[in-house]
Amino acid sequence: MVDWNSQAELALDSTVFVKFMHALAGLYFWEVVTSLDFEWAFFTGQKRFHYPAVFYFLNRYCLFFTMIGILIALDTTTEIDCQALYTFNQIMGQAASGLASINLSIRTMALWSHNRYIVIPIIVIILGHWSLILQGVLVKASWVDGAGCLVTGSNNTILAATFIYSMCFDLVILLLSMYKLVIGVKGGRSQLMGLLFKDGLVYFVIAFLANLLATVFIMLNLNAIMSVIFNVPAAIFSTIVACRAVRRLTNFSQKGPEVFSSTGHSGFRVAGPTASANTIGISPISARGTIKHKSELSNGVHVQQMQTFTVADEDRMSDYNSEGDTQKTRIQDPEIGDAEISAEFKRPPY
Repeated sequence: MVDWNSQAELALDSTVFVKFMHALAGLYFWEVVTSLDFEWAFFTGQKRFHYPAVFYFLNRYCLFFTMIGILIALDTTTEIDCQALYTFNQIMGQAASGLASINLSIRTMALWSHNRYIVIPIIVIILGHWSLILQGVLVKASWVDGAGCLVTGSNNTILAATFIYSMCFDLVILLLSMYKLVIGVKGGRSQLMGLLFKDGLVYFVIAFLANLLATVFIMLNLNAIMSVIFNVPAAIFSTIVACRAVRRLTNFSQKGPEVFSSTGHSGFRVAGPTASANTIGISPISARGTIKHKSELSNGVHVQQMQTFTVADEDRMSDYNSEGDTQKTRIQDPEIGDAEISAEFKRPPY
């Protein structure tokens, strides 16, 4: 049986820890560099700044500076205050995990149209999460000549409680989102709803598995190094999927309103002969609108084409509309091509 606290095992675990952290740092730096165009669009005014972006940037760069701090702790050859550096890394890394959950919470609150019966409980849960994150010094480290900064101990109880709380929090957010996107929807499902459903599910699965792995090793308490070795991967994977979900939703709003067929409408129907030709009718504001195209045939029979598009779905997510325009102001004459009309509902050539 392996003696996890033997000097030989601790030396081996330390070597694995150093190489593992460098690999994770490379992964996250690659993720940041390949998505810098999103930040650049804000700085150049191509995207309008909205409050959800604050949590996005905090999430992204808290982890960015955490990884820099970890590399300094692992690679420095000059004696430094290891405890202060590891305290900084621990708080910033835990904050990144908390901000990842907040990014998904904002989406859920928007889906529920900021219903106070949903928003208030979520805020209470967030405060509880951060009360664990800001508990203080949970990881102890010291300088060892010839080895550098080494982890010498950790508060496994608080660390495990934080990760378990994160998993439960993410589950609550997933269930609220799934209820609104699946059970609370009548008629057809838009591409926006499908995007939110898929991103929410992917985030939960990845974050849950990463947090579960970290919790298992914390509870096993094999030694000081193995207890915290999977804390960083949990923060990295949670942040990557949360930030990607934010970018995908923000970029989705640039494509214009989505057009899809509702279950209650037919593609074509015969209209009365008194209907005027080449008119566009938009129904009053509701969960779904309809765009009607009427064209007059040579035999005097009017054919009316029905096209439906989502209004309420995208209005709920208006906080993420980086261009500063509401979705309804984007809806123009489909002949101009602003709306994305599916092949099934293309306007007849006449």
